[in-house]
Amino acid sequence: MKVGIVGGGQLARMLAIAGYPLGLDFVILEPAEDACSSHLGEHLCANYDDETALAELAEKVDVITYEFENVPVSAIEFLDGKCPVYPPAQALACARDRLNEKTMFRELGIGTADFANIESLDDLKQAVVQIGLPALLKTRTMGYDGKGQQMLREDTDLDAVWKEFNGVPTILESLVLFDREISIIAVKNVSGEMAFYPISENHHEEGILRLSTSQVDDPVQSQAEDYARKVLEKLDYVGVIAIELFQVGDQLLANEMAPRVHNSGHWSIEGSVCGQFENHMRAVVDLPLGSTENLGYSTMINLIGDLPESMEVLSIPGVHLHLYGKSARPGRKVGHITVCEDSAEKTQKILDQVQVRLT
Repeated sequence: MKVGIVGGGQLARMLAIAGYPLGLDFVILEPAEDACSSHLGEHLCANYDDETALAELAEKVDVITYEFENVPVSAIEFLDGKCPVYPPAQALACARDRLNEKTMFRELGIGTADFANIESLDDLKQAVVQIGLPALLKTRTMGYDGKGQQMLREDTDLDAVWKEFNGVPTILESLVLFDREISIIAVKNVSGEMAFYPISENHHEEGILRLSTSQVDDPVQSQAEDYARKVLEKLDYVGVIAIELFQVGDQLLANEMAPRVHNSGHWSIEGSVCGQFENHMRAVVDLPLGSTENLGYSTMINLIGDLPESMEVLSIPGVHLHLYGKSARPGRKVGHITVCEDSAEKTQKILDQVQVRLT
């Protein structure tokens, strides 16, 4: 079977690596000539909205998926008329627009931060009165890794910040004073089978995920699974989905979702019986899902900006190194490291050694 992937970054790379043992082949649509996944399948070098290239992709494959949510919804809708596409277009339309996303969460009875749609400076000033400060002003689309958002702390910030956003559609969200950030990775195949990974506890710096740790028997696991199940059913979803959550006391508030394999689930490659990338491939070609059971205590460290010396990292027993084939650049995800051991203490001991080598 041949699978099309729209997008050619590291997620497409890891999807293809996971799919080859299942007998799958790949065609990758990606505008960058030097895409880090391009050598793992036939590379159609074209823009995501190039209908000639999209039609060619649909002709060459049996099913199509995508690696990130900045793909135009119109492209997925175009493909859907020619070839099965998973996750469905309605999931992408919801996930790539923060207003649609937050509205859906609320409709499903899933708590969120207070929010308001902002279309003008007057809207912003009125929303600040209702929501209060500090608050976050975010673009409704195309924001990730801390991009497309600005903290508002004083009323005097409003005019200048609104000018910076230059009239693009935005949403104002109240600042959540959370106890911790977590995420739930879930998967559903074409036949309707669902599975849920143990939640991840996540740590960010400057809006970029730095570290994720799988949680064993966490008390909010069932609540997170309930949220994910509601979203999967609402969107008639197929594939892997990630929902990022804030924990405040014993309550979970949904922050955002990603209709794809997710950075906070990378630990699952070594840390679960069947990792998120393989399960996404199983889901979209309608194979039985693999077990999401933990194999131990797992943590992932993102490699941001700089490439480590492989010899230095891999000389530490128990370390798994994943490099994405990308050149070093400030703020760029160039790889990750995972550690999975039979106790939290062993995992932490190895992580301490890793951190020393990386500094």
